[in-house]
Amino acid sequence: MKTEYSEKYDFWCESEIFDEETRSELRAITDEKEIEDRFYKDLSFGTGGLRGVIGAGTNRMNIYTVTKATQGLANYILKNNGADKGVAIAYDSRHMSIEFSEAAALCLNANGIKTYRFESLRPTPELSFALRELGCSAGIVVTASHNPPEYNGYKVYGEDGSQITDNAANEIIAEINSITDLCVIKKISREEAEEKGLYHVIGKEIDDRYMEELKKLVLSPDSIKKMASEFTIVYTPFNGTGNIPVRRVLKELGFTKVYVVPEQEMPDGDFPTLEYPNPEDPKAFTLALKLAKEVDADIILATDPDADRLGVYAKDSKSGEYVSFTGNMSGLLIAEYELARKEELGLLPENRKDGALVKTIVSSSMANAIAQAYGITLIEVLTGFKYIGEQIKFFEERKAKGEPCAYEFLFGYEESYGCLVGTHSRDKDACVAVMALCEAAAYYKEKGLTLWDQMLRIYEKYGYYKEDLVTMTMKGADGAAKIQSIIADMRNKPIKNIGKFKVVAQRDYKENKRIDYVTGEEKDTGLPTSNVIYFELEDEGWCCVRPSGTEPKIKFYVGVKGDSMEDSKQKMEELKNSLLKIVE
Repeated sequence: MKTEYSEKYDFWCESEIFDEETRSELRAITDEKEIEDRFYKDLSFGTGGLRGVIGAGTNRMNIYTVTKATQGLANYILKNNGADKGVAIAYDSRHMSIEFSEAAALCLNANGIKTYRFESLRPTPELSFALRELGCSAGIVVTASHNPPEYNGYKVYGEDGSQITDNAANEIIAEINSITDLCVIKKISREEAEEKGLYHVIGKEIDDRYMEELKKLVLSPDSIKKMASEFTIVYTPFNGTGNIPVRRVLKELGFTKVYVVPEQEMPDGDFPTLEYPNPEDPKAFTLALKLAKEVDADIILATDPDADRLGVYAKDSKSGEYVSFTGNMSGLLIAEYELARKEELGLLPENRKDGALVKTIVSSSMANAIAQAYGITLIEVLTGFKYIGEQIKFFEERKAKGEPCAYEFLFGYEESYGCLVGTHSRDKDACVAVMALCEAAAYYKEKGLTLWDQMLRIYEKYGYYKEDLVTMTMKGADGAAKIQSIIADMRNKPIKNIGKFKVVAQRDYKENKRIDYVTGEEKDTGLPTSNVIYFELEDEGWCCVRPSGTEPKIKFYVGVKGDSMEDSKQKMEELKNSLLKIVE
């Protein structure tokens, strides 16, 4: 008796809907487990889009899964009268990014929807900027961000420039799921699309406007002018999209000593010198560290392939060694710089509470202390930068209506190496993060401080907060079931202690409730529903568990506050070990 996945496999092998290359790839597979993995499910379109391994099959990234998703998006756009506004499309350096972005554009064109596709690869944040500049109803970025080379992905953006959030995603998913016959996916040639005025190419004019918006955000031009030639930067774009825009903005600001890692400079979907192109991975900095020592760099910067995440190393002036910054550290350093300078320049809102710092629930609690110090409002959102971008939309909508809580967005960040200065983009922007960090470095260098010196001053000011992430990869159908089982156990078996750490409250975002174990009070979380469990611990400690939305992983986020570097490090190890014992 044939299984459902084997029937799908046979259909893809035999149907002339699929090209011969696809059918040949599938016929060559002899491993039954491989067949099962490719067809046991459809590649899921999550709340942000698709991401998966490139290849033939329903659970893979290919022209057919991409155009099926695009047809669903087209149906959604048409129902919401967005065809004339059009869709902006960008792509990165990964394998098949050009082909997938072109196929998406032509599918939209076949449905009578205008498209504005970049002439060549561009950063994800520039797509967010472009679609708002062009007044589009949606945007698409073909990228798998920092995943290994065999992956690609497809992210959808809304009219406001942020990734689609839950309501829009659910409507698009419903449209995609209603497509049961791939023959309904509409097609058109590029020649015909151009003749009908539906297919447009964009490039330099958007680049120029994007650059101008970035440069408007500079707070210390005099410090840059004075210190730029004395400040040495090593940069690597990890063979992705950041090379041109990052180097351009640094050059236009006046930074002259910028060295690019030659092996990782040019776009290359194989990422040949990288295990995977993730600025969170210390091994990815091997070549950059080597170059930094040769040129005596002050800082080392790395952007991931779609240039929305930034990794940082800075020199410790005492030891002469380069120190790695986590995403929390670099984000908080930029936040402190931006807020301190705006306070000095009188640029914070007259009523401080009208200013907002926005962070995700799994990011450092030091952000709470920083917001309190400057008297501004801290807003927490679910994991995913789209929820930070959504807050900017809410602020603007409230302001337009004259409603309360129309905050001024001051800064947003998440622990996974993403932040945003300004509102030109509604997604994390590594290009602006590079600019802000180099500006901050020049400002502090003028005062005789390195970025690491400043980071130590921040710890001394607010406390020694430390965060970490433990990730477990569980592939395939069995892995997905195991992930859900772990989360269900943690949800259904109340945890009052994690080792020596007392749990003072538990938030269950799926059930939308927070239980205070000290007072017994139960209330709503105040955030949208999500399969996330968060434990508040005594002494400002915390841990959070959630499944990855894009990979076969379960993630455990942890945070502590210590009296010193050593104290916070010890507390972190104790908390992680205790948490893993519960999971096992």
